Amino acid sequence: MGRFSSSITLTLSTGLILLLVSFGYSALKKYRLDGSSDEMPVNLARATYTSSQGAFSEPDFDWLGQQVFRNECRSRPACLTSWNAGEDFPSLGIGHFIWYRAGQQEIFEESFPQLLSFLKRRQVTLPPWLQNSADPDNPWPSRAAFNAAQQSEQMRELRAFLLATAPLQAEFIVSRFNLTEDEIVFSFPPADRSKARQILQGLAAAHPPLGQYALIDYLHFKGSGLNPAERYHNMGWGLKQVVAEMLETEVSLQQFVEAGTAVLDRRISNAPAERRESRWRAGWHNRLQSYLPPAN
Repeated sequence: MGRFSSSITLTLSTGLILLLVSFGYSALKKYRLDGSSDEMPVNLARATYTSSQGAFSEPDFDWLGQQVFRNECRSRPACLTSWNAGEDFPSLGIGHFIWYRAGQQEIFEESFPQLLSFLKRRQVTLPPWLQNSADPDNPWPSRAAFNAAQQSEQMRELRAFLLATAPLQAEFIVSRFNLTEDEIVFSFPPADRSKARQILQGLAAAHPPLGQYALIDYLHFKGSGLNPAERYHNMGWGLKQVVAEMLETEVSLQQFVEAGTAVLDRRISNAPAERRESRWRAGWHNRLQSYLPPAN
């Protein structure tokens, strides 16, 4: 599959406009995306994404951001700063990017510092307390402390920042897919690489923009499957594992959803009992169903 690469003008979707209303414009004015005055309205960045299957159009890109935000947060502004019960880290932004404390080691990939680095490369001005380190750490020591600070000036500033940069977060999610696609293909044995590439190409071309959404969202949702630490009983649950499930099947979104369901059910079965991952089964299944076109 060809790269998504650069001339769509990103615009605020209806969903993001509703978020602006929820937060209030004054809370967002201070964050400038292009070096303009603090009193100037937010100017959204420009980016274009195309693939060999055709252009990833502006409405499609905007729709992708809305889908991810609905999947992660049910489009609720308060969910931009969350710390889920049973987890030892907060999840931030429209994509619930993970953020660890200093020295914290977990099996899941930490993505919030990567997002901050991406935003800085796009000339976004970060809140001052996030500018003091090239790789800032989560400053809250526990979920209780994090939740107690929900209405603090620092947390409100963080939510306003995450709202103002929502379209760029969607761009970051797409960029991560661009960087990972070839790595997934070449992680397969040589005999399977052609079929793995065929699966990714076929899915990307299926029912535009649903096929591209399925690939991008699953990679964001459950990772690439390339990190050896992200395993239960030596079995992963990322995009690579879903593609591996499809090596002997036809290439379709229905087969992708069925393979993803099998991979996630296996993860739940293999997960440590104390994580109680079965509580997420229905939500995970519903997310996969969103990849399918409406029934006729």
